[in-house]
Amino acid sequence: MDTISVLSKYLSDKSFDIVLTHSIEVSVLAIAVCGHLRLSASDTLFVQQAAMLHDIGVCRVKAPDLGLREGHPYIMHGILGREILEHEGLLQHALVCERHIGVGLTVEDIVNQSLPLPLRDMSPLTVAEEIVCFADLFYSKKTGQLTKRKSINRVRENLLHYGEEKSIIFDSWIQRFGTVI
Repeated sequence: MDTISVLSKYLSDKSFDIVLTHSIEVSVLAIAVCGHLRLSASDTLFVQQAAMLHDIGVCRVKAPDLGLREGHPYIMHGILGREILEHEGLLQHALVCERHIGVGLTVEDIVNQSLPLPLRDMSPLTVAEEIVCFADLFYSKKTGQLTKRKSINRVRENLLHYGEEKSIIFDSWIQRFGTVI
């Protein structure tokens, strides 16, 4: 599958350039984690594809920094990406899209933060989903920051804003995946 063609079908101009650069960075780190875990070639290919497509849903959100002026709130890009990838027939990739926000979103998170999301658990359930979440935490879509990897401490600090349990999940991932950082 040509993930760049899929992205270009939904994104253009500035948004395409930013999402592509971000997704490449996330993909490179995700592939390194796959190597550390000694995942099979087919599992690694899936992770690489999912990492490239994980932010496709931003095409339907309001994100002026990405050149997107109309649409849904940014927090919805995971579920919107799931819809897009399901439409494309990429059902497993679609689940990665939905479950990649932070270290995952629980129903409790959605209720406590009054998020405009369906009331269902959107936490990663597979190793591939965890890897994409993990790798995504280290990269921003902010202009000038796209290729700059955040430090472990910076990621942890960001997650602590959402509760200590988010940091605990991240720390468990560092234990499993962190030697590639």
